[in-house]
Amino acid sequence: MKKLITLCLISFFMTAFTFSQDQYIFPTGNGALSNAFLKEIIKLTGKEKPKICYLPTASGDKESNIIKWYEQARGLSIEPYAQKVWISSYRQKETFEEVLLDMDAIIVGGGNTLNMIAIWKAQGIDKVLKTALEKGIVLAGGSAGSLCWFDNGTTDSRPKELSVVEGLGFLPYSHSPHYDKEEYRRPLYEKNIKEGIFKAGYAMDNNSGIIFKNGKPFKVLSMGEEHNCYYVSLVDGEIVEKKLDKIILKD
Repeated sequence: MKKLITLCLISFFMTAFTFSQDQYIFPTGNGALSNAFLKEIIKLTGKEKPKICYLPTASGDKESNIIKWYEQARGLSIEPYAQKVWISSYRQKETFEEVLLDMDAIIVGGGNTLNMIAIWKAQGIDKVLKTALEKGIVLAGGSAGSLCWFDNGTTDSRPKELSVVEGLGFLPYSHSPHYDKEEYRRPLYEKNIKEGIFKAGYAMDNNSGIIFKNGKPFKVLSMGEEHNCYYVSLVDGEIVEKKLDKIILKD
């Protein structure tokens, strides 16, 4: 009887621990992450040499981006992986779930957000990423790799002009990356919030980002004084853009 009670208690605490796992998402304003940002991701995993997988879906599994990822990883204490979606069973015997859920962190690259999410949903990768987050695997990325985690945002994934794209909704806010890159991004993002197309959300300059812990801003990071993150909301019918206090890192 004592043995049974002990086993039940162990099972209970293991389950409680699993569900109390902190969840981290680290979106940044631009697609290429600096070494300093990657070191922050390593810290979030709590591992000395974490397994980190790069998802280049948004760039169509662009080979040069994958090569750059492995080159960058050489100088860091990580085990680097890259998961393509343009594959067949002849080239990969493991499922996306088996690969991704074995990682300590997953970094999503930049590119076409709309196409990326459509492919993820067709392949079931969106559900795998949700499970990864719940399991405590760190999720990160910039540009398309930041937009994907939010409810929605503006994207250049369609011809002619920026348009609305729906994200995975892991972070319950709207989002704009590249906030300082093109002059039309800021007014369009604010217009969408003012017209109720977007809820309040977070805008990020290139070379800046926010670590979200359990769905809430935890730490704002920047590669320089000129790179900022903002909380953009509607107050009494007017747009309010709040610049967030940041920690400046050195690469």
